[in-house]
Amino acid sequence: MSGSAKTPPLEWADGTYEFALRWGELAELQDACDAGPFVILARLASNQWRIEDIASTIRLGLIGGGTEPAKALKLVKTYVEGRPPAENVSLARGILETSIMGAPQDPPGEAPAPGAVSD
Repeated sequence: MSGSAKTPPLEWADGTYEFALRWGELAELQDACDAGPFVILARLASNQWRIEDIASTIRLGLIGGGTEPAKALKLVKTYVEGRPPAENVSLARGILETSIMGAPQDPPGEAPAPGAVSD
């Protein structure tokens, strides 16, 4: 099993951020988008997305990655809702893929090394 569902630090908006959708954020994402994570991912991958798929994934991903909720909301209002939706589809897709399938740098099917810290 993958050791992390957190993205590596990414340059986005006005700085460097980490993103993660843990169990609670995924549950909130389902409610916000009225769909399960794989349905949302399929919509993002096939360009059948809804704007809430993009904004909610990024906002909740920021929160799961450690950004304060008020700052996450402000960032999304400025850099997602204030921009053309297609600019952030790839980011939303990457956040969701990493969160439900594990970080790309994690060896598939292997547990973290003994003594390794897991998120």
